[in-house]
Amino acid sequence: MTSRTVTLLDVARAAGVSKSTVSDALQGSGRVAEATRDRVRAVAEELGYRPNSAARRLRRASTGAVGLHLPATATRLDYYMNLAFGAVERAQEDGLDMVLLAPSGAAGGRIASRVDGLLVIDPEPGDSAVPGLLDAGVPVVTGERYLGPATGPSGAVVCDNAASLTALLDHVTERGARRPALLAPSGSSAWATALRATAGSWGRAHGVAVTLRTVPFAATPAEAEAATLALLAADPAVDAVICAPDGSAPGVLRAATALGRKVGASGARGTSGAGSASGSSGATSTSGAIDGNGRTGEGSRTEHGGPGKPASPGGTDAAAGPVAAGLLVASCVDGTATRGAEPPVTAVDLRPAAYGRACAELLCDILAGRTAPDTVRRHSWSLETRASTGSPG
Repeated sequence: MTSRTVTLLDVARAAGVSKSTVSDALQGSGRVAEATRDRVRAVAEELGYRPNSAARRLRRASTGAVGLHLPATATRLDYYMNLAFGAVERAQEDGLDMVLLAPSGAAGGRIASRVDGLLVIDPEPGDSAVPGLLDAGVPVVTGERYLGPATGPSGAVVCDNAASLTALLDHVTERGARRPALLAPSGSSAWATALRATAGSWGRAHGVAVTLRTVPFAATPAEAEAATLALLAADPAVDAVICAPDGSAPGVLRAATALGRKVGASGARGTSGAGSASGSSGATSTSGAIDGNGRTGEGSRTEHGGPGKPASPGGTDAAAGPVAAGLLVASCVDGTATRGAEPPVTAVDLRPAAYGRACAELLCDILAGRTAPDTVRRHSWSLETRASTGSPG
């Protein structure tokens, strides 16, 4: 049935049920046995059935639009703009317009009267608008899980953020880093929380202390530069900096240049692989926050046994020999800033346009009855290795 539009009647005939049963099964309404509902949905998917958007709006008095809520910092971040374009493109394929909601949000009931469903991206428990959006009375799909106490969404699309940071930490240690550091995002979103937790768990598992510095969720290059300068001044032995916020990597590169640190060369010379990177039994963990001006807050310093001392750039390590004043740089988010930097920066490509499409597709599927509520879908990422970690450009 590829030469014409597939109708409800086509699905009914193929599934061996009535047209009204097909309608109820796809909309999640009526008294339809679960086995019948599953069979109808499977047949509809196999035939390529898509509901008539105009007819659906007439039956349900729907608006023909869905809302998109982004973090307040989204307007200056490349990642969210690409995500939004992907979501708009996918919604239009189901005949739905996309309404960009003001960051401050609005009363849930008022929003529900204007849209059929909502996309809420990177919901922050501290965002006062999110609870009202989740309780708006329309289906809601979140990009990443919501960790707050409000009503859960109708569905979610998630990335394995722990795995992506693990891949970056594994990569820099394989390139010779012994003392990696993370410029971690502040806040309590699922992404920020996962990155901070993973830095600790990876360090414990590998016997390598990951130096953690907290920066704003959407840190600017200037803020990242100040944080990196303070970090390397406090702990010159750090030989790899992974920055989390989108677009902040150029600031880390500027800091390295200012300190004479050669980007792309590890501070630990003559070693490679995760095993050699974690070889110092005297690893030290330093934690504390750095504000936008690069000031270091009170932190804690924990020693992990053993008489060994970490090597300092430009100094000498009795076990490993002379140490080069190098610095590996990587980013948790790929984009224009990382690809166009000099040198280009190794980064995790979260495929934001495809992610936006995936979020919109799940919402469309829930609205059309093609997917049951409470569905969680996974979104894939890739690690793009570049010259900033000593990889070929």
